[in-house]
Amino acid sequence: MQRRFVNQLTEQETVDQVFRASDKQLRPNRNGDLYLQVDLSDRTGTIAARMWNATETVYGAFENGDYVQVVGKTQLFQGTMQMIASRVVRLPASEVNEDDFTPVSTVAVDKLLARLKELLRGMTNPHLLNIAECFLLDETLMSKLARAPAGVKHHHAYFGGLLEHITNLMEVVNRVAPCYPQIDRDLLLTGAFLHDLSKIDELTYDRELAYSDEGQLIGHIVMAVSMLEAKVREAEKLSGERIPEELVLRLKHMLVSHHGEYEYGSPKLPMTLEAVALYCLDNLDAKVFAFDQQLRDDPNLGSPWTFYHPTLNRKLFKGQAGKKKR
Repeated sequence: MQRRFVNQLTEQETVDQVFRASDKQLRPNRNGDLYLQVDLSDRTGTIAARMWNATETVYGAFENGDYVQVVGKTQLFQGTMQMIASRVVRLPASEVNEDDFTPVSTVAVDKLLARLKELLRGMTNPHLLNIAECFLLDETLMSKLARAPAGVKHHHAYFGGLLEHITNLMEVVNRVAPCYPQIDRDLLLTGAFLHDLSKIDELTYDRELAYSDEGQLIGHIVMAVSMLEAKVREAEKLSGERIPEELVLRLKHMLVSHHGEYEYGSPKLPMTLEAVALYCLDNLDAKVFAFDQQLRDDPNLGSPWTFYHPTLNRKLFKGQAGKKKR
């Protein structure tokens, strides 16, 4: 039987497939009866599943990151596809084609790395060049960057996704900065490189995409400041020259303010030109990716409009050419 991937599933479809399980929970409903809630994923995406009248035996039969054979039926709930499962059974990895569960970027990692290095080494500020070089020469860090996702579910959530997001944002900076000569291009470019870099340790991506203990307890914003401080000390030691304190301060401010608003988890609001530019451009890249993904994955067949998306608080227009057929 040919595999049906998550992004191919349609409404009211009977499913009997293997998925990778994550974020499993055993929860009570309003009547106190237990149900299983679990995310099921393959290389194309993730679908939330529920099993009614579940037991602790069912819950304990598999762990997050395990492969499971799932029998169920899809349905739409508030514009999002989900599955009602009737059977969930753990499978050994030896019985699974792991290529079906490896989310990958469509862009070659080696080309992205080469372009990232080219952009950083094209800066003219010697202090920022020295800092960047200390990151680029860290083989362990760069190896993680080549593999890490930028998020767990929505934001470039695939191997190499973080590198793709960072490099694309740097490309945007490289094009936009000349339009605003009052902005320090090299500073903004360095901020774009560093803003999410600590996600290489905030997230785990060996078996499943998830948050590390450090990621959950501290988070990538705080982790980024520590990472920068270590590389600044390293750059000063290698060059034998102090890096201006204000330059480092401006970099740190960009890191702690790049979420832009307190409600989005930003410790500080942007208070420099480069910080507000980074926030706006980072938000642009994430929003374009999110909208494009919703348009591509929308299950509303035969309509020029997507279903209403609670997270976006709107429907999206696909146009006549964007309609899907069964």
